[in-house]
Amino acid sequence: MGVYYRMLPTFHWLWTLLLFVESIRAAVTWNATPFNPASFPLAVRTPYLSAWLPQGAGAALNDVWPTFWTGQILGWAGFVKVDGQAYSFLGAPVVSGASFNKAVQKSSHFTATQSVFVLSAGPVDLTVTFLSPVEPTDLVRQSIPFSYMAVSARSTDGGTHSVQVYSDISAEWVSGDNGLQATWNTSTGSVITHQVQLANPAVLSEVADHTQYGSAFYSTLSSAGATWQSGADVTVRAQFINNGRLPNTRDTNFRAIQDNWPVFGLAHDLGNVGGTASAPVVTSVGHIRDPALKYIVAGGGTQLRSAYFMSKYSTAAAVISDFLNDYSGALNRANSFDSKINSDASKISADYASVVAISVRQALGAIEITISKNSDGSFNTGDVIVFMKEISSDGNISTVDVIFPAWPILLYTNPQLGKFLLEGLFRYQATGQYPNKWSVHDLGSSYPNALGHNDGRDEPMPVEESGNMVIMALSYAQKTNDLSHLRQYNGLLDQWTQFLITDSLIPANQISTDDFAGSLANQTNLAIKGIVGIKAMSQIASLLGDSTRANNYSVGDFAVKNSNSITDWNPTLQSIASSYVNQFQTLARSSSGPHLTLSYNNANSWGLTYNLYGDKLLKLNLFPQSLYQQQTAWYKGVAQPFGIPLDTRHTYTKSDWEIWTAGIMTDTSVRDLFISSVRKWAADGLSSQPLGDWYETTNGRPEGFRARPVVGGHLALVSQPRWA
Repeated sequence: MGVYYRMLPTFHWLWTLLLFVESIRAAVTWNATPFNPASFPLAVRTPYLSAWLPQGAGAALNDVWPTFWTGQILGWAGFVKVDGQAYSFLGAPVVSGASFNKAVQKSSHFTATQSVFVLSAGPVDLTVTFLSPVEPTDLVRQSIPFSYMAVSARSTDGGTHSVQVYSDISAEWVSGDNGLQATWNTSTGSVITHQVQLANPAVLSEVADHTQYGSAFYSTLSSAGATWQSGADVTVRAQFINNGRLPNTRDTNFRAIQDNWPVFGLAHDLGNVGGTASAPVVTSVGHIRDPALKYIVAGGGTQLRSAYFMSKYSTAAAVISDFLNDYSGALNRANSFDSKINSDASKISADYASVVAISVRQALGAIEITISKNSDGSFNTGDVIVFMKEISSDGNISTVDVIFPAWPILLYTNPQLGKFLLEGLFRYQATGQYPNKWSVHDLGSSYPNALGHNDGRDEPMPVEESGNMVIMALSYAQKTNDLSHLRQYNGLLDQWTQFLITDSLIPANQISTDDFAGSLANQTNLAIKGIVGIKAMSQIASLLGDSTRANNYSVGDFAVKNSNSITDWNPTLQSIASSYVNQFQTLARSSSGPHLTLSYNNANSWGLTYNLYGDKLLKLNLFPQSLYQQQTAWYKGVAQPFGIPLDTRHTYTKSDWEIWTAGIMTDTSVRDLFISSVRKWAADGLSSQPLGDWYETTNGRPEGFRARPVVGGHLALVSQPRWA
């Protein structure tokens, strides 16, 4: 963000492109464990606090700018002075009138909660730790939209060295439009906090997926050696580079984000540093907005909802102070979480553990935990709804077929978060405002406005979404023994199951969650989902004490027909789900090879039957073991260098469905083939984006999507009883 390219937005983006191209040309020259990902999560906590370090084939922490998940620059720079010599360690700043070297990156490492870099600044090593807490069982902490950066220094030559550390963020953190005017202020005391926001915020709106209201905060605990400054990027950075400290002055010339790029700097003097690592310099970065979302309620009304943490903290200053002072505790809890998830995943394989680790922050960074207010203005902590943004593939809110692939991470970390996600969908449809007989696709087309689809014109995925809702409702109840949703929304679950009875054995021409592949009639995998959903409803009925419906789920005598004149049948002769399974095996069997088809009567077609995972997850034992053995053998013979194609229409696949399919394999060697293929893709250096989940099996190139929460599906094996 130096003067040489921060003159015009076009040149700004051109410079970014050039830096990216150079990073692609580079190779990883440091020790990268467990591998070098496409993009390192730096501060990833919500859809709007989402900062990443793009990699390509390799980019050090100080080679490129951190970016928002969309790829737009988030100015975040860091310098260190060692015995008077300045080095950059974060970002790609260019500062006229000041001389500095680049620290040399020695290693990078990621866990489920942290990205850690070690860089050599002359005779001193810096360890830079980015911690985005993952605390799903603590609704207050998990809902705090803040992340940490901690920097410690250690001498490597046996001597002691004078060390000062500096970092800043720019006003780019508050908007997707750098032409808009920002304002800012700095507060001091026990905590030094820079606060920046738009001069004219637009509540509940976005530009380029950035929120357009609320404030960004950059903070540190005050100390004898702490100084601060706000001002133009080159001015503030040059001040530190030349003097090793900041003058504690405010820039009061409020202006456009791209006008002399205002930045907000913090500096600490560590004094003389020896061979023992210094206490870390801890900064927090975050973004607070209120209201968090608008949600439709009965009668077409709307409700403004706030982030859950606001029930505990009345001011931004209070949450920031608590967050900073809790760094040591947060780090200990993060290390414990990292250790547990790594241990659980490593029981399957080291490759699997690495895929799980890079997925966790991305998956949970798409959700927000919200509460409503009582009539007296107090927060109603008993009214919790979690919302999920469908990042990159759309801006929809709580998309059912995005929640579904992400479901394993919720079952693993805290199933209650899953219940709160489903609550928003159940509650809306229970008002009767959604007119279709199947489940709604999402709660709204434009995050953060969850306004439903009272016209019934949401993206139609009738079997997909109805099956998803019934399966998730049962899996939550099985995991927790909490039957409250099953009781409260039994009518909706029954309604959706009635639709599955009519349209899942032979699905009409429709799209599934893989809508990019197009619509298709008689989809085998979609039929599996519907049949599993019917059996799941039988289990729900059993849990609720309705033994008649559980044993013989039926709506009376009816015929199921298609163009091939499938024989009429009477569902009262046996359970519907079991009858469907028997018929399905005839309909879906290929006549040209030992595999299931992609769609009925297309013998040469096949696809990933990942929906069989629901049968295993729910322990239904609905489909015969021979079917799983057949699919296992088939996939082993059709693998490409980066995995098994999604289906025969294309050579691309999806990483979430690869891992789900791994979970139904009867041979661990084939299971591990799926896993190693996903790991190979995640580490192939052909992308600079947060995990994209949709990619080519022939060469590992990304097809589209980035930063989506569906990578929560990578936890399918630690969430599934068979492998956990």
